[in-house]
Amino acid sequence: MLKIGKMSDYATVLLAEMAGISQAVSAANLSARTQLPVPTVAKLLKQLSKAQLVTSLRGAAGGYTLARSPESITVADVLGALEGPLSLTECAQGGSGCNRQHFCGTKRHWHHINQAVIAALKAVTLADLARPISSAGNFKSVVVIEART
Repeated sequence: MLKIGKMSDYATVLLAEMAGISQAVSAANLSARTQLPVPTVAKLLKQLSKAQLVTSLRGAAGGYTLARSPESITVADVLGALEGPLSLTECAQGGSGCNRQHFCGTKRHWHHINQAVIAALKAVTLADLARPISSAGNFKSVVVIEART
């Protein structure tokens, strides 16, 4: 089963919530709005700040804001910040951790599959996630990369 980590899921929830807020918001306020524990929110905001997806502001009106517009931050950006480089298999990322890659018949196909998944994640923005779901759906259609040999 392909599954993102719980912290990546929570980070997406936090950032989608922030996409609908026009001013700086505190970790405690975000915790209350999302029903996530304050320590988890604080930890995630620190990681997201390091990844330059959020900016922290000090002072009485301080808190956190998105570092870019919600339309320019994608789900791929969020997952990359929490999970590292996105890859379904070792060989799709170009790594050499698999001892079968020299004779594997599916290796070349995994690269195309990986690219299609990344394209889908790049097609969905925080602005998309912040909108209520409509009957027509929220997301743009994604073109699947065709693997031809």
